Amino acid sequence: MWKKHAEKPNHSGLSPRIKKAHLNQLAAYRDHQLRKNPQLRLLFIEMTELCNEHCRHCGSQCGDYVEEERLSGEEIKAFLRQVKADFDISKIQLCITGGEPLLRPDFFEIMAYARELGFQWGLTSNGTLITEEVAARLYETGMKTVSISVDGLKESHEWFRQAPRYAETIQGVKNLLAQPFQHVQITTVIHGRNIDEMEEMYRVFTDLGVRSWRLVNIEPMGRAKEQPDLLLSQAQMLQVLDFIREKRFAGPMEVIYGCSHYLGIDYEREIRNWYFICNAGVYTASMTAGGDFVSCLDLPRRPELVEGNVRRDRFKDVWEKKYQIFRTDFRKQGKCADCKHYRFCAGDSFHSWDFDKNEPMMCLRGVLFS
Repeated sequence: MWKKHAEKPNHSGLSPRIKKAHLNQLAAYRDHQLRKNPQLRLLFIEMTELCNEHCRHCGSQCGDYVEEERLSGEEIKAFLRQVKADFDISKIQLCITGGEPLLRPDFFEIMAYARELGFQWGLTSNGTLITEEVAARLYETGMKTVSISVDGLKESHEWFRQAPRYAETIQGVKNLLAQPFQHVQITTVIHGRNIDEMEEMYRVFTDLGVRSWRLVNIEPMGRAKEQPDLLLSQAQMLQVLDFIREKRFAGPMEVIYGCSHYLGIDYEREIRNWYFICNAGVYTASMTAGGDFVSCLDLPRRPELVEGNVRRDRFKDVWEKKYQIFRTDFRKQGKCADCKHYRFCAGDSFHSWDFDKNEPMMCLRGVLFS
């Protein structure tokens, strides 16, 4: 039986009283300012739904199929010009994702154009296509940050991603580290079959020279909903978070938790740099490969969560007038109606909300806090 550490490090240096005061301030800001005046900070562009892997957790159901509605390169360029005309792009980070974005033949043409317009951009990739030449071109094209998905050691990574490409992925990381990027990060989805590899992954990634490792727990969404055996138990969730807490600043590689979920007073600010707030529709918007405007790409592709489409709508109008479901307290119902933690979590991450039952599919009350 796994046991929690007797003493937990206090990385924030903050007392529970101060944390609660900060969380109350953040809640007031969210309710009275941010929802009324959203601030676009992260703009995700899903370049393609094509992928050379077939991950067991993929929320976008990506794979190797024909895309009939995919935006052309010229349509994406026109969208970027529109965003530059309507927003202060110095305050916006373009987050380029997929599928596997590098499968687009015109990827570098589009991103070179984004750089010419003045956008800052980062990439999420599986790393398998990042040769030395590609890494150099990414740097030349203005990429600042990159996150590469590595979901375990060789056997578990390839099982989870259903593709025999672990060696290519690790070589891709090495090729990126050879370039002077601002930030090269590995992201790992922790699930029931790789959780006991965390210590060895920490050693392998540190030895590679990686300086940022982001861990996220597998979520009940996408393909993972069909494989509940991969979801973490209460003890395993605690194991992951306490591992991050122990390792966060233990060596040259920072270990952090992803953006999901309110973690309670004890864990907030201890395993990531910020307090929880779901960014969907208030800080974050996305455009799918087919041009739909949505909030977070991890949310289910439901008609009521599509705010517009680039082929018929101007994004500025959509951002200012739509996304209303993310700017209200509609989730204060059912299990959440009388919860004393609702002020801080506001229903938790939108991607783990059950829009049919109107209740959270995942809540850490009773796991991390009472």
